[in-house]
Amino acid sequence: MPDIVVRRHSVHGMAVDQYASALRERLPDHEVAVARTPAGERDLVADATVLTGTNIDQSLLERAGSLRLFASSYAGYDHLPLDALAERGVTLTSAAGVHGPNVAEYVVGAWLSQARGFLRARRQQRDGVWQAFQADDFAGSRVCVVGLGAIGEAIVARLSGFDVETVAVRHSPEKGAATDEVYGYDEMHEAVANASYVALACPLTEETRGLVDRTLLRTIRPDGVLVNVARGPVVDTDALVDALGRNYLGGAVLDVTDPEPLPGDHPLWDFENVLLTPHNAGHTPEYYERLADIVAENVRRAEESGSWDGLRNQVDL
Repeated sequence: MPDIVVRRHSVHGMAVDQYASALRERLPDHEVAVARTPAGERDLVADATVLTGTNIDQSLLERAGSLRLFASSYAGYDHLPLDALAERGVTLTSAAGVHGPNVAEYVVGAWLSQARGFLRARRQQRDGVWQAFQADDFAGSRVCVVGLGAIGEAIVARLSGFDVETVAVRHSPEKGAATDEVYGYDEMHEAVANASYVALACPLTEETRGLVDRTLLRTIRPDGVLVNVARGPVVDTDALVDALGRNYLGGAVLDVTDPEPLPGDHPLWDFENVLLTPHNAGHTPEYYERLADIVAENVRRAEESGSWDGLRNQVDL
């Protein structure tokens, strides 16, 4: 029986066979199988040491008598049964870092598109209107990155050539950052004050749920641009709609929303200064290759140490 099982649910529409092949290349001494059906998953997981995929539920976990590691295909893990994994002594790792380069490109591109008026240009092109308009400089702006995980650090790294003032918000500001200033979450207002561009790249926790509320949206500059590549509930959606409608905010680029998917009649669709993408900032053709690097490294670590602890991207349970 295979000791590594790949669940059948794809990521960003890419076939999981690509993922399984990448794992086999890196772990030639291991048997890697793809669970093609629900019944196949139930059978294969019974003897698997490693299960990897987007999710695991209680019923599947109960059948996984030999499971030592669940390697999530996502960077976030708020959707997983953390207590159940901990009770069964199953180590959990995430895909943190897989999205760093591509999501950072999304964020910087979003800011530049807003600064240079690309949304307006596209509308005018669609309508056949040749009319000059004013744009802004990105250079010289104050830019705030909320969350300094792999994605946040990748965003900061890509700002080095843009001549901007950078500030960051992180859970432990005493760790410092490669930015001009660093703040804790209790200093959010100080961090975003006078910020022309704000990116949310933090995990969804009790601390960050509703972090961007009505009060904070009034602190951000009225011409400020908010980009959310974190999770939808980090932003109070009603407050955001209100701020946009009252011109308290210059614009928003949202890859995640609350609710998600966003209903077709939701008012966010109607704002000309809002760009919505369907939670695909994390897509990259290198997704499975990067993910396989993480999982293979952890399997080798466990084999060498004899312990499924101290792994890369391990989540504290």
